[in-house]
Amino acid sequence: MVGNNGAVSMGRGYCLIVLVLLLAGSARAQVRDAVFNLPDSVLPLPIENFYFLITASHPVARQASLLSEFARQEIRLARGSFDPKLEVEWLAKEFKNTEYYNLLNGSIKFPTSLPFDPKIGFEQNKGAYLNPEHYIANDFSYQQFYAGVSLPLGQGLITDDRRIALRQAQLLVEMNEAEQIKVINKLLLDAAKDYWQWYYAYYNYRLLNQGVAVASEIFRRVRINYQLGEAAPIDTIQAKITLQQRQIEQREALIGFLNTGVQLSTYLWDSLNNPLALSSRWAPVLRPEPWTMTREGLEALTEQARANHPDLRKIQVKISQLENERRLAVEFLKPKFNLSYVLLNQPFDPSWNSSFDPGGNYKMGVDFSFPLFLRKERSKLEQTKLKINTTTFEQQLVRRQIANQLKAAYNELINTTAIIGQQQEMVSNYEALLQAELINLENGESDLFKINIQQEKLIQSRSKLVKVVSEYEKQKALLYWSAGLRNLNMDQP
Repeated sequence: MVGNNGAVSMGRGYCLIVLVLLLAGSARAQVRDAVFNLPDSVLPLPIENFYFLITASHPVARQASLLSEFARQEIRLARGSFDPKLEVEWLAKEFKNTEYYNLLNGSIKFPTSLPFDPKIGFEQNKGAYLNPEHYIANDFSYQQFYAGVSLPLGQGLITDDRRIALRQAQLLVEMNEAEQIKVINKLLLDAAKDYWQWYYAYYNYRLLNQGVAVASEIFRRVRINYQLGEAAPIDTIQAKITLQQRQIEQREALIGFLNTGVQLSTYLWDSLNNPLALSSRWAPVLRPEPWTMTREGLEALTEQARANHPDLRKIQVKISQLENERRLAVEFLKPKFNLSYVLLNQPFDPSWNSSFDPGGNYKMGVDFSFPLFLRKERSKLEQTKLKINTTTFEQQLVRRQIANQLKAAYNELINTTAIIGQQQEMVSNYEALLQAELINLENGESDLFKINIQQEKLIQSRSKLVKVVSEYEKQKALLYWSAGLRNLNMDQP
């Protein structure tokens, strides 16, 4: 009887110590404050700031920014076909002190985006054996001005290679802009996954640190109680095993935290393109504002994706480029029928009298050609039409795939939201079970083994909650990526 009372007394004395320790370390508000409130020595790194660092200095982001410059140079290259062109030709022949001919011809041609190309020039031709075609009267020192224009009345009247090349280059600007968004968004999606994995590893490590601290304090107290004769030897073994288990889990969490930090460092570069390491002074944080997405919001996001998704924009640009090729192919079905007309004038006498006579001083020509079967031209046109149809089918498929990706991501978010709520309830229930077990211990109806089991389940449930929140944030990034939002930003279509 005395032994039983003594055992109950020792059990109560021991359990009161454990009760005080666990209640101090496992109360809900205190636990969350201890784990998720960062110390003054640690600075928060929101994911928006992380995105900014990546888009500002990451080599892939810098490489993507070059696409815009490449497109501008393509436009510059295409506009080069419309640059004025200066041409000078000089031919001379002298044999046995006789000047056979001396021909000088200089001109400036002004290509335009219109069907005709104006041209002005100057000629000076002389010689004993001059071709009559080049003859210029000696009245004006063998010199002559001319100005004319060439006009395609058939093929080339509506459009031509130069104008189509310029339109294609202008479309390339939009194509490369869409490609730039696609490349950067994929980079940010990978970065977001690694960031939220870092988030889980960081706070899981802090949770396990707290578990080690509690287990260590329990072991120390149990060992003191054993030395005072108030605890059995088996209790110290149980407390030691629990501490060792917590320490092993802590080490596993530590290596996970360190490796996720190393992985995250691959996204950090300075302005001089030097790689940076993630400092231990930084820690991940959740967005302070709540995030919600309704069915109506999903529909609006889907419509936004249909209008601005980089994959769809690229396909639409491709269709526009094929339409330009089709118009050019249609143009090649027409005959070549080019008209040229050049006015001749000689105002080089000392009195600047002009011999300008548009009715009598001119050169005129007509150039006509037409393939009889047009097999090459008709084949080119049909091939272009087939490409347009193929690309249109691709556009329809991609549009459907994007809508389905958005729905799948939204469903995952809704499901994960429900899981988070259930997991939070599980954490609360495990906290209640642990507190109930502590009360049982105080009444002599429990033991350290049961306490450790409940505490282990509580730690696991809190760790699972952090992991589910991390997966939830990854799904949000995937939703924005599926919608093709620039920089995965909901406020920036």
